[in-house]
Amino acid sequence: MDLHTTYLGLTLRSPLVPSAAAPLTSSLDHLRRLEDAGAGAIVLPSLFEEQLVQDSFELHHHLSHGRDSYPEALTYFPEPEAFRLGPEHYLDHIRTAKAALSIPIIASLNGYSPGGWVEYARSIQEAGADAIELNLYFVPSDPNISGLDIEQSFLTTLRAVKAEVGIPVAVKISPYFSSLANMAQRFDEAGADALVLFNRFMQPDIDPIELEVRPVPYLSSANDLRLPLRWIALLYGRLETDLAATGGVQHGADVVKLLMAGAKITQVCSVLLRHGLEHLRVLERELVAWLEAQEYNSVEELRGVMSQVHCPDPSAYERAQYLKTLQSFRVDAGHGLILDPPIHSGFLPS
Repeated sequence: MDLHTTYLGLTLRSPLVPSAAAPLTSSLDHLRRLEDAGAGAIVLPSLFEEQLVQDSFELHHHLSHGRDSYPEALTYFPEPEAFRLGPEHYLDHIRTAKAALSIPIIASLNGYSPGGWVEYARSIQEAGADAIELNLYFVPSDPNISGLDIEQSFLTTLRAVKAEVGIPVAVKISPYFSSLANMAQRFDEAGADALVLFNRFMQPDIDPIELEVRPVPYLSSANDLRLPLRWIALLYGRLETDLAATGGVQHGADVVKLLMAGAKITQVCSVLLRHGLEHLRVLERELVAWLEAQEYNSVEELRGVMSQVHCPDPSAYERAQYLKTLQSFRVDAGHGLILDPPIHSGFLPS
């Protein structure tokens, strides 16, 4: 079975790509195990805008000065120890990974605002990264900042990173745009070589006893697959840029669905955190088994066959499906609300 795919102008031996999660890809041992398990490429953990601002301007020293008088001022930037890899260590990690592995290495920059920190993209390129994934992560809590301002900031940041490097740049975005299709088109026009759908914001929780706001780790489930699947299917064939899916891949069937929608690659994270790095082999075996059972010769034959421009019912991805979904529920006196017909979670051969 030919699992080869192209992504960011790179030839990958498989569409299965571990995503930018520090527990997965911050150690060389893990990178080697992922390559052995069949990864097509690897996205390294993110290097954050805050780190680069601290490193460039030595803000940590100045913010620490007078901490007894203005403790609230110290909460803007995380402590350096909170980051898994500092800027220089990050470059060393890229160099070491490139020397040890034969598959493409994609670095990750996490930020949102235009600024001098984007110049670090050139150092990432010089360290040997094959591409950069620009993770645009921002929670717009200020009511005085308009959506247009945020969108323009994102586009300016992308253009600034593209101006620094000659390697491909993917943009990882959230689904929270007023017109996602239009914003995807603008990213495409601004030079994005790929769009990664979607960034998932970590939602905090409240400890009502300790009166603290705490971060809560959240591993995705198969239900999280539906959002990227829908938008990849809607955007496929309408943009020049590659489309990548992230979030919700638990089984080989999930990979099949995303490829059918039009994804070039499917990033995986939570399933590997649950079952171990070698579980990547299981995903590949399930993918191959399905392709063989349906008499496909390659993943390229599968790509986009169920996108909106090719599927038998294009309206299924839009508003018409809403009414159909509501009508699928019925009330049973003994069991409450049930779905008719029932959902079948998988369709892989045994």
